[in-house]
Amino acid sequence: MPVAATAPPSRRSLLPLLGPAMVAGVAYLDPGNVASNMSAGAKYGYLLVWVVILGNAMAWLIQYLSAKLGVSTGDSLPGLLGKRFRTRGARYAYWIQAELVAMATDVAEVLGGAIALQLLFNLPLLVGGIITGVVSMLLLLLHSRRGSKPFERVITGLVVIIAVGFCAGILFAPLDGGAAVAGLVPRFEGSGSVLLAASILGATVMPHAIYAHSALTRDRFGFVPEGPARRLVLRATRVDVTIALLIAGTVNVVILLLAASTLQGEAGTTTLEGAHAAIGAALGPVVATLFAVGLLASGLASTSVGAYAGAEIMRGLLHISVPLVVRRIITLIPALAILVIGVDPTLALVLSQVVLSFGIPFALIPLVRLTSRRDLLGESTNRWWTTVLAVIAAVLLIALNITLLVLVTTGV
Repeated sequence: MPVAATAPPSRRSLLPLLGPAMVAGVAYLDPGNVASNMSAGAKYGYLLVWVVILGNAMAWLIQYLSAKLGVSTGDSLPGLLGKRFRTRGARYAYWIQAELVAMATDVAEVLGGAIALQLLFNLPLLVGGIITGVVSMLLLLLHSRRGSKPFERVITGLVVIIAVGFCAGILFAPLDGGAAVAGLVPRFEGSGSVLLAASILGATVMPHAIYAHSALTRDRFGFVPEGPARRLVLRATRVDVTIALLIAGTVNVVILLLAASTLQGEAGTTTLEGAHAAIGAALGPVVATLFAVGLLASGLASTSVGAYAGAEIMRGLLHISVPLVVRRIITLIPALAILVIGVDPTLALVLSQVVLSFGIPFALIPLVRLTSRRDLLGESTNRWWTTVLAVIAAVLLIALNITLLVLVTTGV
């Protein structure tokens, strides 16, 4: 519904408008990001702190543009693209790549939840994957039956658990402040550090987060007419995105710092299971348990949001509405199949990030193009410098994803 606003916006008037960005921001706290940041800290210490911060800055701009698109048009990015493709073949081809990216995202998130349940309760990975899928279905049912606000509240609660779980260890870790500050200076140490930097940066902005954020603001606000109402909502959106990305960025930096201070040089810390064991040995079982709880909350929250994005992709591009729970069941199959076959979970996480790399250009380029069109966004059209920054971010992210693909496929 359009939001009426006649008075200058205040903190009190902005508060009820917050929430969608926290849901979209879960994409930056998913198990894939946790694994990348842990590996970076364990292998290279504080070297890549700057990469996490740079990725977060680019993510802020891109997520704001996505949210602005939903507010200003009353439609999502997939919905707008579905209306603009001239042929059914083009629309279906775009849908196939977007659907594959969404499914790859889901694989990483279900695996993360399954690993967490194994760490906490020693459950088989397959059982943990099923439980993760069932809980995510319940969260999606909440969204379908109760609307966006209750869903946002539950996801926000999971984000709090994620933050506590992943950040608790930093209170006991022997941080090297000087090395951490030095990590703000951009530099690399060999091709391995470039690979990890590409993995962190290239997978930071995930396609499904871009698709989802435009849909989340559309579901919450609908089309907001030009004038004071839209300016109020967009100001709230900037605050919302800032809070969400500040939390996500802080957690990701803390994960890297924790790994750098406690895991560097330790054997077997390239996997989530190994990192958990090393954290327990260095900081005690309580911190290790909190880490596993944070990983579980990460898997549950991110897989729910991923399924929401996938349903929006299908509705916007195919012009058919598939119930979220039905789609949840369909997309759960590949992740469970991987667990049944016995593929190494960490390898599956890495491969899922490679698949995500293919989808980055297909989401970023249309987003920048559409938000630059005055005939579509009116007064909310990007300013020239916003478009320039967005193009730079898009080019950098696409280049990094290509680098990631080359390095992974060539085994560098």
